[in-house]
Amino acid sequence: MRDYGNSSQLYQAGPEHALFAFSVLDAFLNNDDHDEVPGFENVNTALFVTWNMNHRLRGCIGTLEPRMLHKALKDYALTSAVRDSRFSPIRLKDLPHLECKVSLLSCFENAANWEDWQVGKHGIIIEFVDPQLNCVRTATFLPDVPPEQGWDVVQTIDALIRKSGCESRPNAALRNSLQVVRYQSTIYSMSYAEYMAAKGLKAGISNGGLDGRVDLTAAALN
Repeated sequence: MRDYGNSSQLYQAGPEHALFAFSVLDAFLNNDDHDEVPGFENVNTALFVTWNMNHRLRGCIGTLEPRMLHKALKDYALTSAVRDSRFSPIRLKDLPHLECKVSLLSCFENAANWEDWQVGKHGIIIEFVDPQLNCVRTATFLPDVPPEQGWDVVQTIDALIRKSGCESRPNAALRNSLQVVRYQSTIYSMSYAEYMAAKGLKAGISNGGLDGRVDLTAAALN
């Protein structure tokens, strides 16, 4: 199984990450240039960007391999919005109905077996040989997916086997053949309304309307 590294550094996702992702998509959909300088550290981390519309998944793409965050977040903010093959591309009229979720991933480690992880704490990657086609299958769920679906460990594993494209019915033998990597993440979600509020506050600062100090967390939550 691929080595995903074992860094114990868990970077905190925050409003500045979701705000940046929203601004990238906003500029793209409005055919504007995006030259905003990110207001967060350019750390090396794995990440996913998720777009929900009216509380339903609209796109989710990322990388399990660490990348420099400034460029990676810009890339995946767009890729997840317009290139997720499961959905049609997000359009300008969809923007007010969107929620952006940024997940920063770390603490990758090999699990002792398919049950060696905790729902709500760990995301998991599985890798196994398809018993019918004799090909390698792999798939992942982010840590927030099982709790959102109300799944326990077995239900999550079986859903992940199906997600990988394997058509064999999950059973004890198939579960025991899995190689599992578990990881953790920090998550920050922002609605379009929160984005607009935070964007307006930043614009006020750049225009000299405020004293230069801003709490984006407060702006996003008020």
